[in-house]
Amino acid sequence: MKQIEATILGQSYILACPPGGEALLLEAVNIVDREMSAIRDAGKVKARERMAVLAALNLAYQRAELAAVPAAPAVLVTSQSTAPAAGVAPGSADIAALVRRIDAALNDDGLLL
Repeated sequence: MKQIEATILGQSYILACPPGGEALLLEAVNIVDREMSAIRDAGKVKARERMAVLAALNLAYQRAELAAVPAAPAVLVTSQSTAPAAGVAPGSADIAALVRRIDAALNDDGLLL
């Protein structure tokens, strides 16, 4: 198993990584670092362990929310662009895909964005 060095809140960690999983692990590290930084920057929590627990809870809640959204039926869409919706932040491919699925489900009723 390969090892990579990653930094979260300025602290370095050596992490085991399966072959070919480096990019995915680094993306996960970036997500955790952003979440913990947001908690730290809010100024109410000082202990690193507490920040980690709150970040984990926030991320787990976000994942549970996504899992709770019922999947839209598969619809062949030929008239709509596959480009991300206007106003969607870079790196939000999952959100853009979800918006496209909602737009396809709404079809003649109008577009979400």
